[in-house]
Amino acid sequence: MKSAYELAMGRLEKSAPTVNLTDVQKRAIAEVDSEINAKIAEKKIFLEGQLAGAEPAAKDEIRRQLVSELARLEEKREREKEKVRVG
Repeated sequence: MKSAYELAMGRLEKSAPTVNLTDVQKRAIAEVDSEINAKIAEKKIFLEGQLAGAEPAAKDEIRRQLVSELARLEEKREREKEKVRVG
């Protein structure tokens, strides 16, 4: 008798089959991750530097900008990874 986990995994496999990536695709995805991680670090350093020297009124705007930039970069990461997966 199968466990609830095994049954759920079986249903999931039918609706969204597992995709096996080639070594080239894995390297391309790792490159995308590396590139986006570098851009995120760069943005954090730049905006946190601005935040340290900003007036209290401007700090909220800089924080919003940081959150917005990080979200934009994460979306870009997922788009580029999907391009690699699809081909």
